[in-house]
Amino acid sequence: MSFSWSRWVGIIVKEFIQLKRDRLTFGMIIGIPVLQLILFGYAINSDPKHLPTAVLAADSSLYSRSVLAAMQTSGYFRVEHLAANEEELERLLALGRVQFAVTIPENFGRKLARGERPVLLVEADAADPAATGNAIAALAQISVSSLARDLQGPLADLNPVPPPVDMRVHRRYNPEGVTAYNIVPGLLGTILTMTMVLMTGLALTRERERGTFENLLSTPALPIEVMTGKIVPYILIGLIQVTLFIAAALLLFEVPMQGSPLLLY
Repeated sequence: MSFSWSRWVGIIVKEFIQLKRDRLTFGMIIGIPVLQLILFGYAINSDPKHLPTAVLAADSSLYSRSVLAAMQTSGYFRVEHLAANEEELERLLALGRVQFAVTIPENFGRKLARGERPVLLVEADAADPAATGNAIAALAQISVSSLARDLQGPLADLNPVPPPVDMRVHRRYNPEGVTAYNIVPGLLGTILTMTMVLMTGLALTRERERGTFENLLSTPALPIEVMTGKIVPYILIGLIQVTLFIAAALLLFEVPMQGSPLLLY
């Protein structure tokens, strides 16, 4: 029997009709890739902007205000908190409310006018090393360029070839910048989402192809009992996957874990 274009087109039309009737499947085919694109587009970003930042400004000179204004207008930092003391700055960073904590010490402007190199202390949440590294490099350039505009005329000699500010960076929570500490935990949700959706979809498809799904719905069991009864085994399989994933993260990639592992479940 030779290939028939009419039969081929008829099968295509038939599949489109079935997709039109099964709106849930059609919605998943269209919606899930779009959702994954949006999630991955924002999550996998090595050059993020508007990072939450807290500043402890113990100096109110023109130079301190210039550095603070340059940070706010750079696009990399969003100054959300002006801390009153070091304890508040430490608390904001420990709670994860900010990603950067910048301390402008006392006599910052006076030391700069004397030709000294005042210290600009930056504490960074380095859980995402790529994003933190780019932002720190941007902050170094921002501080130099903002002070270069102020150190002009008679003050031009105070703007030497070395940067006029000694920026000291303390990377917290991932000081060595190990990318596995950031990538491996993020893969947990991605892998679980893809495998669980695929396995559940294949199970329902097999039931429909064999005709046993309609038989289940015709039994005295409620539809909610049928659906939850079919989903629970895959939830348990997902928990097993989480256990294996955590074991691999600890043993193979040496990802540190703090707190209760039960919260991951």
